[in-house]
Amino acid sequence: MSDEARILTVLTTTDDEVKARELAAGAIRQRVAACAQISAPVTSVYRWEGEVQSDPEWQVLFKTSEARYDDLEAYIRQAHDYDVPEIIATRVVRGGADYLAWVAEETSAPGT
Repeated sequence: MSDEARILTVLTTTDDEVKARELAAGAIRQRVAACAQISAPVTSVYRWEGEVQSDPEWQVLFKTSEARYDDLEAYIRQAHDYDVPEIIATRVVRGGADYLAWVAEETSAPGT
């Protein structure tokens, strides 16, 4: 599979369902992701500024092509209100060929 056709899932979190929906919709509008799934609140436990925190967050899981990862990361950083947003990409090693082709097609840079 070429680099352009490699597919990634990219995870981020936010502290509000509306923000999660906005992040997801914006990525789809900009074609930096083919789709995004929003998971119901999860509890995140982490250390921030020397203190242990525990907060509800909404997970957003984007599906994108490796060729569009940098654009998706830039979009998340620009649109997100966290100082340090979680951005974790995982390569999809197997999947339905038709689905993976759809993700690649939906995230093709305009005009390609």
